[in-house]
Amino acid sequence: MDFRKGTRRDDPEINLIPFIDVLLVILIFLMVTTTYSKFTALQISLPTADAEKAVEQPMEINVGVTAQGQYAIDNQQISARDAAALADELKAAADAKGASKKDPVIIINADATAAHQSVINVLEAARLAGFEKVTFAAQTSGRK
Repeated sequence: MDFRKGTRRDDPEINLIPFIDVLLVILIFLMVTTTYSKFTALQISLPTADAEKAVEQPMEINVGVTAQGQYAIDNQQISARDAAALADELKAAADAKGASKKDPVIIINADATAAHQSVINVLEAARLAGFEKVTFAAQTSGRK
């Protein structure tokens, strides 16, 4: 029983104006974000190295520091505890390796749990002994 025989059904009409407004907002958003992405990237030109490999290796003195604060110079444990005695041991190790090579490199191999004061004692001993080149040995963690 259709009582609306004389009335015609209107087809639903999709209003496109809000749809176009939303698309324009999305378009503006995409344009703005791509413009800013250019400014966030750093343009860095890294230097290149053209140096040849060193012909003569510098004299190295390895100083080990254990977690308990004990010292070892070139894998020989020493009994020195203060910076002055450690400086004398560093001078003796440099003389034992040969006085012809000047300015040895002091490499500090400190345990990860060693006290800071133990490492500072090695740095102070290198200063007292007159050695200017000091470096620290480290190992990679193995995680990336």
